[in-house]
Amino acid sequence: MAPLPLSPSFAARFDDAGLWSHNAVWFSRHGTLVATIKSFVNQAPRGWFADELADALHAEVQDPLHDLVRGGRLRRTEVSGRFLYTSADSRQSRDQIRTRQTASAVPLVADASALQVSPEELKASILLFYSLLDEQQRRLFAGLESIKLGHGGDSILAAFLGLDPHTVARGRQQLLDQSVTSGRTRRSGGGRKSVEKKPPTSSH
Repeated sequence: MAPLPLSPSFAARFDDAGLWSHNAVWFSRHGTLVATIKSFVNQAPRGWFADELADALHAEVQDPLHDLVRGGRLRRTEVSGRFLYTSADSRQSRDQIRTRQTASAVPLVADASALQVSPEELKASILLFYSLLDEQQRRLFAGLESIKLGHGGDSILAAFLGLDPHTVARGRQQLLDQSVTSGRTRRSGGGRKSVEKKPPTSSH
């Protein structure tokens, strides 16, 4: 990543993240790579793993990250067997770690930045909702979330919801093929009880 050239012939068009690419070279509104990394980490609701940050910035980030941590300008914490980089501010760092752990514990959540509940509470809520669905709805729900997760989603959803991966795959394929039975699928024994008709009584 290079600093922004000062030549007036360049009309930089930075994206929402403050990055801009010209002739396969990436530039940052923040100037240096170190400053860009620090800004990205501080603004991330759930921090960054190094590989995520490298993909986002199109640059090698390991050495600058180590320098920032050694200088006390960022924190590094092990989460799910990997190093998570967070703000140097202790309170913000705790919030970022909590949000990251929530997202990791509950794979159905794509963005947990706005959640104010624990991973256990969120998981219990999702499983309660899931228990209220009929068989087809459960399969389609699992299939939809698998689509959102992408590669490996069938296995992740199967483990999370206690399903066979083939069931998740079937629900996913039903949605993609738009092969879904319309109308409400009633549970066995559901609905109103039938009223047995009694024979008319004879009048005397």
